[in-house]
Amino acid sequence: MKTLICVALATATLSAASLVETAKEAGLKPIPSSKVELMKLIDNPKNHITDEKVELGKKLYFDPRLSKSGLISCNTCHNLAEGGDDGVGAAIGHKWTANPHHLNSPTVYNAVFFDAQFWDGRDPDLEAQAQGPMQAAPEMSATKEHVQTVVTSMPPYVAEFKKAYGKDVKITFEKIADTIGLFERTLVTPSVFDDYLNGDDKAMTSAQKEGLKTFIDKGCASCHNGIALGQSMNAFNITGTYKYQNVGDFKGDANGMVKVSTLRNVTQTAPYFHNGKIWSLKEAIVEMGRIQLGSKITDKEAASIEEFLKALDGRKTDIIVPQLPVSTDKTPKPDLN
Repeated sequence: MKTLICVALATATLSAASLVETAKEAGLKPIPSSKVELMKLIDNPKNHITDEKVELGKKLYFDPRLSKSGLISCNTCHNLAEGGDDGVGAAIGHKWTANPHHLNSPTVYNAVFFDAQFWDGRDPDLEAQAQGPMQAAPEMSATKEHVQTVVTSMPPYVAEFKKAYGKDVKITFEKIADTIGLFERTLVTPSVFDDYLNGDDKAMTSAQKEGLKTFIDKGCASCHNGIALGQSMNAFNITGTYKYQNVGDFKGDANGMVKVSTLRNVTQTAPYFHNGKIWSLKEAIVEMGRIQLGSKITDKEAASIEEFLKALDGRKTDIIVPQLPVSTDKTPKPDLN
């Protein structure tokens, strides 16, 4: 009896180790449990993360006065209180304008792990990406001069920039965007999936482990891999045509490549796909199998994969909404036109 128990335990241990190795061989990587190792991944060597910069970046992230209307902040479309997105099909911006290409707002959580930003991958990092929405007419609709004037019009902001970057800092639009991007780099959400890959065999449930096997066996990890489980550019409509392809005019980059969405916190980021036309996670899984893998994913397989995806719901740092500096006579007035 004792021998049988020992054999069973050894088999279970081997099976757990085997699944972890299989996952890693498939290209899945955990968020490091070590803060030192994590910092190596998320820090910007050209603008190192500090507490002062992060706190300042958070204020700028939440400040709607950076927009032309004075109503839209980064958090409007990338709401940190839920999935890091806005929960609507097409992003809504200045003058209640829907994105003209019917593009869905991606989550900002774990975006630091992406190889490229925006659906067409046109920017390499969060700092470059942060410049876009502030200036885009259907989003925050501001000019560089407006953003810079807003920040420099308030002495507390000026003082915080000096504290974060030194007394000789020049507060430019680019420096403001860099600071927002630096705050966004810290929005990392480790989950039980990471705990499991990092050695805690009991972190995931049996159903989640079985779902991970299904996820790998069906080929999902061929695109959804890396730390973000979706961070690079890839071809779209490989084995079929997305059933809502005609909604919006987005066709990917010059080569037809589209950024692969992260699956982290995916249970919280509906609707799905670049144009936000699918609201059911199960439906999204089945559709991806059809158009990307040439595979019919059964209801049972979809349910199994969905169970695994629940293991990617991450632990979010509590974000305390910051108190923003008071506007002055020099602060630009809201313009709703």
